[in-house]
Amino acid sequence: MAHRVCPWWLGYWLICPLLRRGQNPAEILKPYVHDGMTVLEPGPGMGFFTLGLARLVGTLGRVVAVDIQPKMLDRLKRRAAKAGLLDRLETRVASPESMAIKDLHGSVDFTLAFAVVHEVGDDGRFFGEAAAASKPEGSLLLAEPQGHVKPSEFDSELEAASQAGFRLVDHPTIRHSHTALLRMT
Repeated sequence: MAHRVCPWWLGYWLICPLLRRGQNPAEILKPYVHDGMTVLEPGPGMGFFTLGLARLVGTLGRVVAVDIQPKMLDRLKRRAAKAGLLDRLETRVASPESMAIKDLHGSVDFTLAFAVVHEVGDDGRFFGEAAAASKPEGSLLLAEPQGHVKPSEFDSELEAASQAGFRLVDHPTIRHSHTALLRMT
């Protein structure tokens, strides 16, 4: 499978309010994210889920958004500032080789990997970094678009997650997505 990163300018389409009809961030995330949590969001784009995450973690929590595209993060910070949520958000520019999250070791309660793992060149490295950042019993919601990711490719991602120390808990229903709720073993 070819690994291509979504161009930054497509981020405007990905935050379109019409998308909330099919994938409402608050409804998707509310069962997993609570006040005071530390949440990791690799590949947030311009923040379709990020602002909802920031609302759910409350004033005592934080969202660490990691992207390899600085322009995406710049737009995300602007949107967060406009929504009054910038103080709950930390952004980091990653590289293709690392999410740059070693300092988060054992501190992340929840990771949202929504439509991002198929863009990463090394699934094992991705899940290894997420596992290292996770608290014991930390969870990860993996969702991949059915139109881009074949079932066999999703199964391969699940195998990489398992090898990193995550176990499958559930397959929640998210429209047009292959999904898995994973938890650290």
